[in-house]
Amino acid sequence: MLVYAITAISLALLFYTIGVWSERIQGQLKKWHVAVFWTGLIFDTIGTTLMSNIAARGFQFNFHGATGLIAILLMAFHAIWSTIVIVKDNKKVRADFHKFSITVWIIWLIPYLSGLIFGMKG
Repeated sequence: MLVYAITAISLALLFYTIGVWSERIQGQLKKWHVAVFWTGLIFDTIGTTLMSNIAARGFQFNFHGATGLIAILLMAFHAIWSTIVIVKDNKKVRADFHKFSITVWIIWLIPYLSGLIFGMKG
């Protein structure tokens, strides 16, 4: 199950990074970015759920657990908000959305990296 969890979390990183940085480079939020954000969130949720099942004590309210919870909630908000922005089609908001995306991506990296570090320490 660990291999599946690592794969899912890694796919979340891949999709989320592609979505955030391509949105930034292209200078405007597009429908396909929204789809990639949702895909990243789905893989992150799957990976997080599998990791929680692997952990003997389940969710731990420590640095990694707290930042992970914040990150997944932000990812969910980000995906929902990006959907709303696309539906409302406000050009100014679509052009500036990448600022929010990059912030969420950076925050998401904190539990990703801490999980990697704490996981390697054993």
